[in-house]
Amino acid sequence: MRSPEAVLPAAPRVLQIEAVITISAVGSRHPLLVTTAAAAFAIGATTALAAPRAHERTQSIIGPTRVLSNERTVTRWAHPVARAAIRAQPRASARRVDRLRLFTEEGRSEVYLLLRSRRIGITVWVQIRIPGRPNGRTGWVPEDALGPAEVTTMALLISRSRLRATLFRAGRAIWSAPVGIGKPGTPTPAGRFWIRELLRVPGRSFYGPYAFGTSAYSILSDWPGGGVVGIHGTNEPWLIPGRPSHGCVRMRNADITFLARRLPVGAPVRIT
Repeated sequence: MRSPEAVLPAAPRVLQIEAVITISAVGSRHPLLVTTAAAAFAIGATTALAAPRAHERTQSIIGPTRVLSNERTVTRWAHPVARAAIRAQPRASARRVDRLRLFTEEGRSEVYLLLRSRRIGITVWVQIRIPGRPNGRTGWVPEDALGPAEVTTMALLISRSRLRATLFRAGRAIWSAPVGIGKPGTPTPAGRFWIRELLRVPGRSFYGPYAFGTSAYSILSDWPGGGVVGIHGTNEPWLIPGRPSHGCVRMRNADITFLARRLPVGAPVRIT
């Protein structure tokens, strides 16, 4: 077995070559030319093996992808701390698809659902879901543009065909209730969304006692709040189950009250 010293590349070989060149210079001219060529080759090889520069090292370090949320049993989310650009790929030179926003339409701290993370160079990039039109966008931001990650095991499934909402904890169904959804002309959008805020509605309101703001947007851009699809109560419980809304999901007031006590901000909402 070769000793560890045998694989050290530079210093001993260079000293040996210099010694050969010195001795050959005293003798004939031909050995000098041979050893000079050998020296040039050795120096070239040493140069080719030189350590990469700092920026080359950092760009070449690519860590494994870490899954942060499966949006079924475990979901992570975070508030933004800077209005950083959201990139199409995990690199600063990638196309910008949007920018982090600090607040929701109701003035609450914005919420971003975290999908996965990946280290490239010295930067950890996080793939997020983006609220806003068109629904379903994702992008990448530096980890330091987000606050501490929070985690939830709760998830909500809304079936438009069955007109029913089902609440899950760690992948197991624990509760279900009928819902009202959008009319054919103003449908409740399908897709993967999440809870961005919970509002307590005072008095006897059209929206019932509570309203969740989600990341889904309806086709009504001129609707108050920009067309955010909410999940809320109602003052017309006889319309549930049914299709009476402009895109929002309506529940009987007792059901929305139950949900408000159990479904946290950041929880995923899948509408099928």
